[in-house]
Amino acid sequence: MFGLRLRMYLLMAALFGIIYMAVTVIGVSLGVANFYFYLILSLAMMLLQYMIGPKIVEWSMRVKYVEKGEYPKLHAMVEELAKKAGIPKPRVGIAQIALPNAFAFGRGLSDGRVCVTTGIMKLLDENELKAVVGHELSHIKNRDVLTITVLSVIPMILYRIAWNFLFYGGGRRRDRGGANTALVGMVAFIFYFITNLLVLYASRIREYFADKGSVLLGNEPSWLASGLYKLVYGSAVTDRESLKEVEGLKAFFVNDPSRAVAEIKELSQLDLDRSGTIDRNELAALQTKEIHLNFGDRLMEALSTHPNMLKRIKQLAAYKVQ
Repeated sequence: MFGLRLRMYLLMAALFGIIYMAVTVIGVSLGVANFYFYLILSLAMMLLQYMIGPKIVEWSMRVKYVEKGEYPKLHAMVEELAKKAGIPKPRVGIAQIALPNAFAFGRGLSDGRVCVTTGIMKLLDENELKAVVGHELSHIKNRDVLTITVLSVIPMILYRIAWNFLFYGGGRRRDRGGANTALVGMVAFIFYFITNLLVLYASRIREYFADKGSVLLGNEPSWLASGLYKLVYGSAVTDRESLKEVEGLKAFFVNDPSRAVAEIKELSQLDLDRSGTIDRNELAALQTKEIHLNFGDRLMEALSTHPNMLKRIKQLAAYKVQ
Protein backbone atom coordinates (compact mmCIF):
# COMPACT_ATOMS: atom_id res chain seq x y z
CA MET A 1 0.00 0.00 0.00
CA PHE A 2 3.06 2.27 0.15
CA GLY A 3 2.66 3.20 -3.52
CA LEU A 4 -0.95 4.29 -2.96
CA ARG A 5 -0.08 6.40 0.08
CA LEU A 6 2.89 8.04 -1.66
CA ARG A 7 0.70 9.11 -4.58
CA MET A 8 -1.96 10.42 -2.18
CA TYR A 9 0.63 12.52 -0.31
CA LEU A 10 1.91 13.93 -3.60
CA LEU A 11 -1.65 14.89 -4.57
CA MET A 12 -2.11 16.65 -1.23
CA ALA A 13 1.06 18.62 -1.93
CA ALA A 14 -0.28 19.53 -5.39
CA LEU A 15 -3.57 20.74 -3.89
CA PHE A 16 -1.64 22.90 -1.43
CA GLY A 17 0.28 24.39 -4.36
CA ILE A 18 -2.97 25.23 -6.17
CA ILE A 19 -4.48 26.80 -3.03
CA TYR A 20 -1.28 28.80 -2.50
CA MET A 21 -1.42 30.01 -6.11
CA ALA A 22 -5.07 31.09 -5.73
CA VAL A 23 -4.34 32.90 -2.46
CA THR A 24 -1.35 34.64 -4.05
CA VAL A 25 -3.37 35.81 -7.07
CA ILE A 26 -6.13 37.18 -4.84
CA GLY A 27 -3.62 38.73 -2.43
CA VAL A 28 -1.69 40.53 -5.17
CA SER A 29 -4.93 41.84 -6.70
CA LEU A 30 -5.82 43.27 -3.28
CA GLY A 31 -2.40 44.85 -2.86
CA VAL A 32 -1.12 42.37 -0.25
CA ALA A 33 2.44 41.25 -1.07
CA ASN A 34 3.68 39.13 1.82
CA PHE A 35 5.04 35.57 1.42
CA TYR A 36 4.32 34.59 5.04
CA PHE A 37 0.75 35.86 4.79
CA TYR A 38 0.14 33.66 1.73
CA LEU A 39 1.79 30.66 3.38
CA ILE A 40 -0.10 30.92 6.67
CA LEU A 41 -3.43 31.50 4.93
CA SER A 42 -2.88 28.50 2.61
CA LEU A 43 -1.96 26.25 5.55
CA ALA A 44 -5.01 27.52 7.43
CA MET A 45 -7.22 26.59 4.49
CA MET A 46 -5.77 23.06 4.42
CA LEU A 47 -6.31 22.75 8.18
CA LEU A 48 -9.86 23.99 7.78
CA GLN A 49 -10.51 21.32 5.16
CA TYR A 50 -9.18 18.68 7.56
CA MET A 51 -11.41 19.92 10.38
CA ILE A 52 -14.68 20.52 8.52
CA GLY A 53 -14.34 18.00 5.68
CA PRO A 54 -16.35 15.20 7.33
CA LYS A 55 -19.09 17.64 8.39
CA ILE A 56 -19.45 18.95 4.84
CA VAL A 57 -19.74 15.39 3.54
CA GLU A 58 -22.37 14.59 6.19
CA TRP A 59 -24.38 17.67 5.30
CA SER A 60 -24.09 17.19 1.54
CA MET A 61 -25.00 13.50 1.69
CA ARG A 62 -27.74 13.98 4.32
CA VAL A 63 -26.15 11.33 6.53
CA LYS A 64 -27.95 9.98 9.59
CA TYR A 65 -25.90 7.74 11.86
CA VAL A 66 -27.86 4.69 12.96
CA GLU A 67 -27.67 2.42 15.98
CA LYS A 68 -27.31 -1.36 16.01
CA GLY A 69 -30.96 -1.81 16.99
CA GLU A 70 -32.15 0.12 13.92
CA TYR A 71 -30.12 -1.78 11.31
CA PRO A 72 -28.80 -4.95 13.01
CA LYS A 73 -27.79 -6.78 9.79
CA LEU A 74 -25.87 -3.79 8.44
CA HIS A 75 -24.09 -3.26 11.76
CA ALA A 76 -23.22 -6.97 12.01
CA MET A 77 -21.84 -6.87 8.47
CA VAL A 78 -19.66 -3.82 9.18
CA GLU A 79 -18.48 -5.28 12.50
CA GLU A 80 -17.49 -8.61 10.91
CA LEU A 81 -15.61 -6.97 8.03
CA ALA A 82 -13.88 -4.44 10.30
CA LYS A 83 -12.66 -7.30 12.50
CA LYS A 84 -11.25 -9.11 9.46
CA ALA A 85 -9.61 -5.89 8.29
CA GLY A 86 -8.06 -5.32 11.71
CA ILE A 87 -9.47 -1.82 12.11
CA PRO A 88 -11.83 -0.22 14.65
CA LYS A 89 -15.49 -0.54 13.72
CA PRO A 90 -16.43 2.68 11.89
CA ARG A 91 -19.62 4.61 12.52
CA VAL A 92 -22.49 3.39 10.39
CA GLY A 93 -24.74 5.84 8.57
CA ILE A 94 -27.64 5.96 6.16
CA ALA A 95 -27.59 8.71 3.51
CA GLN A 96 -31.05 9.95 2.61
CA ILE A 97 -30.33 9.74 -1.12
CA ALA A 98 -32.32 7.76 -3.68
CA LEU A 99 -29.22 7.08 -5.80
CA PRO A 100 -28.02 3.54 -4.94
CA ASN A 101 -24.46 3.72 -3.64
CA ALA A 102 -22.14 3.56 -0.63
CA PHE A 103 -19.17 5.59 0.59
CA ALA A 104 -16.61 5.97 3.36
CA PHE A 105 -15.03 9.10 4.78
CA GLY A 106 -13.36 10.48 7.89
CA ARG A 107 -10.01 11.64 9.22
CA GLY A 108 -8.41 8.25 9.83
CA LEU A 109 -8.83 4.75 11.28
CA SER A 110 -10.31 5.99 14.56
CA ASP A 111 -12.68 8.40 12.79
CA GLY A 112 -13.93 6.18 9.95
CA ARG A 113 -17.53 6.34 8.81
CA VAL A 114 -19.22 3.91 6.40
CA CYS A 115 -22.51 4.94 4.86
CA VAL A 116 -24.99 3.37 2.49
CA THR A 117 -27.77 5.21 0.70
CA THR A 118 -31.42 4.32 1.04
CA GLY A 119 -31.37 3.34 -2.64
CA ILE A 120 -28.68 0.65 -2.30
CA MET A 121 -30.50 -1.13 0.51
CA LYS A 122 -33.38 -1.86 -1.86
CA LEU A 123 -31.21 -2.94 -4.81
CA LEU A 124 -28.47 -5.33 -3.67
CA ASP A 125 -28.73 -8.74 -2.07
CA GLU A 126 -26.84 -9.51 1.15
CA ASN A 127 -23.67 -10.87 -0.49
CA GLU A 128 -23.45 -7.98 -2.98
CA LEU A 129 -23.96 -5.42 -0.21
CA LYS A 130 -21.31 -7.14 1.90
CA ALA A 131 -18.82 -6.96 -0.97
CA VAL A 132 -19.57 -3.26 -1.50
CA VAL A 133 -19.23 -2.53 2.24
CA GLY A 134 -15.95 -4.47 2.20
CA HIS A 135 -14.79 -2.19 -0.61
CA GLU A 136 -15.59 0.87 1.52
CA LEU A 137 -13.92 -0.55 4.63
CA SER A 138 -10.82 -1.18 2.52
CA HIS A 139 -10.71 2.55 1.78
CA ILE A 140 -10.54 3.16 5.54
CA LYS A 141 -7.93 0.42 6.03
CA ASN A 142 -5.83 1.86 3.20
CA ARG A 143 -6.07 5.29 4.89
CA ASP A 144 -7.11 7.01 1.67
CA VAL A 145 -10.38 8.35 3.12
CA LEU A 146 -8.63 11.31 4.75
CA THR A 147 -6.93 12.25 1.49
CA ILE A 148 -10.08 12.01 -0.60
CA THR A 149 -12.10 13.86 2.06
CA VAL A 150 -9.61 16.74 2.18
CA LEU A 151 -9.09 16.77 -1.59
CA SER A 152 -12.83 16.82 -2.27
CA VAL A 153 -13.77 19.71 0.01
CA ILE A 154 -12.37 22.55 -2.10
CA PRO A 155 -13.85 21.35 -5.44
CA MET A 156 -17.13 20.61 -3.67
CA ILE A 157 -17.37 24.16 -2.35
CA LEU A 158 -16.22 25.68 -5.65
CA TYR A 159 -18.80 23.65 -7.60
CA ARG A 160 -21.65 24.89 -5.43
CA ILE A 161 -20.39 28.48 -5.67
CA ALA A 162 -20.13 28.23 -9.46
CA TRP A 163 -23.57 26.61 -9.77
CA ASN A 164 -25.13 29.30 -7.56
CA PHE A 165 -23.61 32.26 -9.35
CA LEU A 166 -23.95 30.94 -12.90
CA PHE A 167 -27.32 29.22 -12.89
CA TYR A 168 -29.46 30.28 -9.95
CA GLY A 169 -31.09 33.70 -9.82
CA GLY A 170 -29.26 34.85 -12.95
CA GLY A 171 -32.08 37.15 -13.99
CA ARG A 172 -32.15 39.01 -10.70
CA ARG A 173 -28.41 39.51 -10.80
CA ARG A 174 -28.51 40.90 -14.32
CA ASP A 175 -31.25 43.35 -13.30
CA ARG A 176 -29.01 44.63 -10.55
CA GLY A 177 -26.16 45.03 -12.97
CA GLY A 178 -24.21 42.37 -11.10
CA ALA A 179 -21.73 41.38 -13.81
CA ASN A 180 -19.23 40.53 -11.08
CA THR A 181 -21.38 37.60 -9.96
CA ALA A 182 -20.91 35.91 -13.35
CA LEU A 183 -17.16 36.54 -13.08
CA VAL A 184 -17.06 34.97 -9.62
CA GLY A 185 -18.98 32.00 -10.99
CA MET A 186 -16.57 31.56 -13.91
CA VAL A 187 -13.47 31.82 -11.72
CA ALA A 188 -14.99 29.34 -9.25
CA PHE A 189 -15.76 26.95 -12.10
CA ILE A 190 -12.20 27.16 -13.51
CA PHE A 191 -10.66 26.39 -10.11
CA TYR A 192 -13.28 23.67 -9.58
CA PHE A 193 -12.16 22.04 -12.84
CA ILE A 194 -8.45 22.22 -11.93
CA THR A 195 -8.82 20.93 -8.37
CA ASN A 196 -11.34 18.31 -9.47
CA LEU A 197 -8.74 16.77 -11.81
CA LEU A 198 -6.71 15.93 -8.71
CA VAL A 199 -9.73 14.34 -7.09
CA LEU A 200 -10.48 12.35 -10.25
CA TYR A 201 -6.98 10.90 -10.40
CA ALA A 202 -6.85 10.14 -6.67
CA SER A 203 -10.24 8.47 -6.82
CA ARG A 204 -9.37 6.26 -9.80
CA ILE A 205 -6.15 4.85 -8.40
CA ARG A 206 -7.67 4.03 -5.01
CA GLU A 207 -10.62 2.09 -6.46
CA TYR A 208 -8.48 -0.84 -7.67
CA PHE A 209 -6.88 -1.15 -4.23
CA ALA A 210 -10.29 -1.13 -2.52
CA ASP A 211 -11.73 -3.73 -4.94
CA LYS A 212 -8.85 -6.07 -4.14
CA GLY A 213 -9.25 -5.25 -0.45
CA SER A 214 -12.86 -6.40 -0.49
CA VAL A 215 -11.81 -9.77 -1.95
CA LEU A 216 -9.03 -10.08 0.67
CA LEU A 217 -11.75 -9.71 3.32
CA GLY A 218 -13.37 -12.91 2.03
CA ASN A 219 -15.87 -11.59 -0.48
CA GLU A 220 -16.26 -13.39 -3.80
CA PRO A 221 -15.13 -11.25 -6.76
CA SER A 222 -18.43 -12.09 -8.49
CA TRP A 223 -20.37 -10.57 -5.57
CA LEU A 224 -18.63 -7.24 -6.05
CA ALA A 225 -18.85 -7.47 -9.86
CA SER A 226 -22.58 -8.17 -9.62
CA GLY A 227 -23.01 -5.35 -7.08
CA LEU A 228 -21.22 -2.92 -9.40
CA TYR A 229 -23.41 -4.05 -12.31
CA LYS A 230 -26.58 -3.37 -10.32
CA LEU A 231 -25.29 -0.01 -9.07
CA VAL A 232 -24.58 1.05 -12.65
CA TYR A 233 -28.11 0.05 -13.62
CA GLY A 234 -29.56 1.87 -10.59
CA SER A 235 -27.63 5.02 -11.47
CA ALA A 236 -28.71 4.80 -15.12
CA VAL A 237 -32.40 4.94 -14.19
CA THR A 238 -31.99 7.67 -11.55
CA ASP A 239 -33.47 11.04 -12.52
CA ARG A 240 -31.10 13.82 -13.54
CA GLU A 241 -31.97 16.12 -10.65
CA SER A 242 -30.84 13.46 -8.15
CA LEU A 243 -27.59 13.05 -10.08
CA LYS A 244 -26.95 16.81 -10.03
CA GLU A 245 -27.25 16.79 -6.24
CA VAL A 246 -24.21 14.55 -5.91
CA GLU A 247 -22.11 15.90 -8.80
CA GLY A 248 -19.35 17.24 -6.56
CA LEU A 249 -19.32 14.09 -4.42
CA LYS A 250 -18.84 11.34 -7.02
CA ALA A 251 -15.31 10.52 -5.87
CA PHE A 252 -16.73 9.06 -2.66
CA PHE A 253 -19.01 6.56 -4.41
CA VAL A 254 -18.34 2.97 -5.49
CA ASN A 255 -19.02 3.90 -9.13
CA ASP A 256 -19.38 7.10 -11.17
CA PRO A 257 -23.15 7.73 -11.52
CA SER A 258 -22.71 10.12 -14.46
CA ARG A 259 -21.12 7.33 -16.56
CA ALA A 260 -23.88 4.84 -15.85
CA VAL A 261 -25.86 5.14 -19.11
CA ALA A 262 -22.79 4.32 -21.22
CA GLU A 263 -21.54 1.66 -18.82
CA ILE A 264 -24.80 -0.28 -18.62
CA LYS A 265 -24.59 -0.96 -22.36
CA GLU A 266 -21.07 -2.37 -21.97
CA LEU A 267 -21.78 -4.43 -18.86
CA SER A 268 -25.00 -5.96 -20.19
CA GLN A 269 -22.77 -7.93 -22.58
CA LEU A 270 -21.29 -9.77 -19.56
CA ASP A 271 -24.71 -10.83 -18.30
CA LEU A 272 -24.95 -13.83 -20.64
CA ASP A 273 -28.06 -15.36 -19.06
CA ARG A 274 -29.79 -11.97 -18.69
CA SER A 275 -30.33 -12.58 -14.97
CA GLY A 276 -29.43 -9.05 -13.92
CA THR A 277 -26.31 -10.33 -12.12
CA ILE A 278 -22.75 -11.38 -12.98
CA ASP A 279 -22.02 -14.86 -11.63
CA ARG A 280 -18.71 -16.74 -11.28
CA ASN A 281 -18.87 -18.28 -14.74
CA GLU A 282 -19.68 -14.98 -16.46
CA LEU A 283 -16.85 -13.28 -14.58
CA ALA A 284 -14.43 -16.09 -15.47
CA ALA A 285 -15.38 -15.76 -19.16
CA LEU A 286 -14.22 -12.13 -19.05
CA GLN A 287 -10.65 -13.21 -18.23
CA THR A 288 -10.04 -14.47 -21.76
CA LYS A 289 -11.43 -11.36 -23.46
CA GLU A 290 -9.30 -8.44 -24.60
CA ILE A 291 -10.58 -4.98 -23.72
CA HIS A 292 -9.69 -2.24 -26.19
CA LEU A 293 -10.53 1.34 -25.31
CA ASN A 294 -10.76 3.91 -28.09
CA PHE A 295 -9.66 7.51 -27.67
CA GLY A 296 -13.12 8.60 -26.51
CA ASP A 297 -13.20 5.86 -23.84
CA ARG A 298 -9.75 6.81 -22.56
CA LEU A 299 -10.71 10.49 -22.46
CA MET A 300 -13.91 9.74 -20.55
CA GLU A 301 -11.93 7.63 -18.09
CA ALA A 302 -9.45 10.48 -17.55
CA LEU A 303 -12.36 12.80 -16.73
CA SER A 304 -14.10 10.28 -14.50
CA THR A 305 -13.82 9.64 -10.77
CA HIS A 306 -13.58 5.89 -11.41
CA PRO A 307 -11.71 3.54 -13.76
CA ASN A 308 -13.43 2.21 -16.86
CA MET A 309 -15.94 -0.30 -15.50
CA LEU A 310 -15.08 -3.10 -17.97
CA LYS A 311 -11.38 -2.78 -17.07
CA ARG A 312 -12.25 -2.76 -13.41
CA ILE A 313 -14.44 -5.87 -13.54
CA LYS A 314 -11.85 -7.68 -15.68
CA GLN A 315 -9.32 -6.95 -12.95
CA LEU A 316 -11.76 -8.40 -10.42
CA ALA A 317 -11.86 -11.59 -12.48
CA ALA A 318 -8.14 -12.10 -11.75
CA TYR A 319 -8.58 -12.08 -7.96
CA LYS A 320 -9.09 -15.16 -5.81
CA VAL A 321 -10.62 -15.30 -2.34
CA GLN A 322 -7.86 -15.90 0.22
